[in-house]
Amino acid sequence: MATKKIIAICQSWGEFETSKDGSMAYKGGEAYAMDLDQQTKLSDFKQELAETFHYSVDSMLIKYFLPANKKTLITISKEKDLKRMVNFFMDSDQVEVFVMTEEGVTPNVSNLPASRSSRTTESEAVVPAAVPVDMMMDLDGPVDMDTHIRIPLGGELAIIDGENDRRAVTQWEKTITGVDQRFRSFTEFREALHKYSIAHGFAYKFKKNDNRRVTAKCKSEGCPWRIYASRLATTQLVCIKKMSSTHTCEGASVKAGYRATRGWVGNIIKEKLKASPNYKPKDIASDIKREYGIQLNYTQAWRAKEIAREQLQGSYKEAYNQVPLLCEKIMETNPGSIATFATKEDSSFHRLFVSFHASIYGFQQGCRPLLFLDCTTLYSKYQGTLLAAMGVDGDDGVFPVAFAIVDADTEDNWHWFLVELKSAVSTSCPITFVADFQKGLRESLCEIFENCHHAYCLRYLAEKLNRDLKGQFSHEARRLMVQDFYAAAYAPKLESFERCTENVKAISPEAYNWVIRSEPDHWANAFFGGARYNHMTSNFGELFYSWVFEATELPITQFVDVLRGKMMELIYTRRVDCSQWGTRLTPSMEEKLQLEISKSCSLQVLPTHGSTFEVRGESVDLVDIDHWDCSCRIWQHTGLPCCHAIAVFECLGRSPYDYCSRYFTAESYRLAYAESIHPVPNVERPLNIVLTEGELSVSVTPPPTRRPPGRPKMKQPGSVEIIKRQLQCSKCKGLGHNKRKCK
Repeated sequence: MATKKIIAICQSWGEFETSKDGSMAYKGGEAYAMDLDQQTKLSDFKQELAETFHYSVDSMLIKYFLPANKKTLITISKEKDLKRMVNFFMDSDQVEVFVMTEEGVTPNVSNLPASRSSRTTESEAVVPAAVPVDMMMDLDGPVDMDTHIRIPLGGELAIIDGENDRRAVTQWEKTITGVDQRFRSFTEFREALHKYSIAHGFAYKFKKNDNRRVTAKCKSEGCPWRIYASRLATTQLVCIKKMSSTHTCEGASVKAGYRATRGWVGNIIKEKLKASPNYKPKDIASDIKREYGIQLNYTQAWRAKEIAREQLQGSYKEAYNQVPLLCEKIMETNPGSIATFATKEDSSFHRLFVSFHASIYGFQQGCRPLLFLDCTTLYSKYQGTLLAAMGVDGDDGVFPVAFAIVDADTEDNWHWFLVELKSAVSTSCPITFVADFQKGLRESLCEIFENCHHAYCLRYLAEKLNRDLKGQFSHEARRLMVQDFYAAAYAPKLESFERCTENVKAISPEAYNWVIRSEPDHWANAFFGGARYNHMTSNFGELFYSWVFEATELPITQFVDVLRGKMMELIYTRRVDCSQWGTRLTPSMEEKLQLEISKSCSLQVLPTHGSTFEVRGESVDLVDIDHWDCSCRIWQHTGLPCCHAIAVFECLGRSPYDYCSRYFTAESYRLAYAESIHPVPNVERPLNIVLTEGELSVSVTPPPTRRPPGRPKMKQPGSVEIIKRQLQCSKCKGLGHNKRKCK
């Protein structure tokens, strides 16, 4: 019989308020529902809470009220505590659970984070000494503030610890000096007051706060500290007219009474983040503790970093509204480029395609007709997926041709990307694509690119083989099967392909059948009709994906501009480098050709008839120099003459360079990098420009994507370990479990 479950209403980021009778009520914050029963493990429960609220498991506290008792909080610290709570509330079906960190467990201490849902409510509270200045400043009109000021949502608070750690704040002790001190604006005065209150350890509240005057007093009842400032007549300056600097509340000794919000911390760390984009939240918390004596938990530091990043980079939301302007600027500054976007019916962002003229020209003039299609997930605020088409230059270097940012990795988006790609790289020569065989690519490629060749990505095939066989074979057996599968793919002849597949069959007839049914004519060299030059996987462009990884958290317009800048620099650098070459071929191809030349010295050439020759060495191969063909098939697969062909050329007194693919020549390489990508101005910041009537109608909003809980899994694309070791039971020798779970 299944155990009964209760609903746990898990709340955090709010505050406790105590009534006159001593009972407590939790206000504000955010709530999530989870189900619990007697089988729930405390470690699992805490892990889920940590991922939901972005807390550290070690510093997190879980509390609840007993039934009919709102005066005492009960702490859950071990498995028995959790089971008791479930028992207590079994009849009521639900329980309120309060999640907090060790820094903020005291009732009546505000702990409001930024609101992420409509369930969060505002709370009336006194202004702490460290409420960000920009939250209280620019008021459009007079505001009577006889009552306590309302703290805006987002005022996430952190407690400042003892005086020994307060170092940087000592420089703020003299930001307010007394009567007749002048400031350029009320904003400057309020910021000075804000810092002064932090340095002297007291909280204040405004009595008057408008664009003509500011009156503030110490929040402690009966304390005479008070300050009044107003504009100097006929000037824009603000002057302190009255100030009572004496505290009777001993405010300077109340170290736990003043707090810092994430907005204030964001302002503090902004310059450091600009210099070090990988500034980690734990380092932020450590630096703030050391310099200002303020103790932040990981979540507060992480959110402060998000605020600082948005201040530096601009609004993520506004960036989507700039996409039409970005496309216009790209095509204006780089004539011949393609930059187009699409939105959904509700004007939310759908997809963006970009291909620069320099890439289009370089691919058509100097690169072999070979494209690698792949995608990677973006971890910006609104997520998304990047689709990319990478070419390969004559030196086997990555050559970015086009990329797109789409809201999701779907068949429809891939079809759209290929349609746009064809308009960019239309060529009479059949193109070979190396790509995944899923995602609808097979059908879309055949439909859009006539006479193209689709080579399945060997990495994706090997991963699928491994997944399909998982649990049936040991780690070593699967490793050998994947190894033989790769050997079969690279095998140039039918005989060697069959030999490799027979090795797979010896291990598992089922795996052999899988290999035969997986359409070898799309991935095996022995059958494939296109020219992929021995490039077998679609994740060829690791250099490009490293750029994506570096810029993945930027707003969309800056993300595109970072990629443009990297591509611009790459083209310029390679153009300068190749101008120094003195060889006929590119360096890497020259090296490969010289290796084949050294192998040809020991071979014997026998003429047969016409252009066909027999070459003897470890094997006997036939070379047809008129058709650029050798029975070893290496010449056909690589585009460079094999050692057998070179032996024939030496016999005839011909140069092997005349029989190399034109795509490997230094001349073709220079053509690939002949054009330049030009800067695209005015995309780093929102622009104050006057739009025409037609432009005003184009509005793009962010895609309706919710960021999942927990820290993003920022894994850089690249080579992956296909075979992962499985558990093996030492008792029954079975796979997928250990001795303890053996049945």
